[in-house]
Amino acid sequence: MRVSEAMTRDVQVANPNQSLYDVARIMADCDIGCLPVGENDKLVGMITDRDITVRAIAKGKAADSTKVRDVMSSDVKYCYDDAEISDVARNMGDIKLHRLPVVDHDKHLVGILALADVANCEGPGDAGVAVCGISEPPDVLG
Repeated sequence: MRVSEAMTRDVQVANPNQSLYDVARIMADCDIGCLPVGENDKLVGMITDRDITVRAIAKGKAADSTKVRDVMSSDVKYCYDDAEISDVARNMGDIKLHRLPVVDHDKHLVGILALADVANCEGPGDAGVAVCGISEPPDVLG
């Protein structure tokens, strides 16, 4: 099965100049934990509820004046819409991510793939592989 058959297509996109408060409201209203960040029709980052909590609020930054660009992850991992879900699920486990933006081959954002999407379409097998990889402790000795 291809990623395009399982991904969520209706994706909200944050602007890097939005306040964390605005993005947190979007996350709360949509019941989601992350948003891709786009600028000039380009994917430039990801902002998560954890980014807001750990990189901003816990460090005393004000949610109404801190910008998304100040705390977002700019090293964006993504997958292609025509990739096989089993391959992407394995990769999600390897890189320890619960969600990946989905792009077409012109690198336009076309969706988001979450572990729940993988589990809903492929059953527990591929999702289980990803969860095991995500949950595996880092190799600190080697």
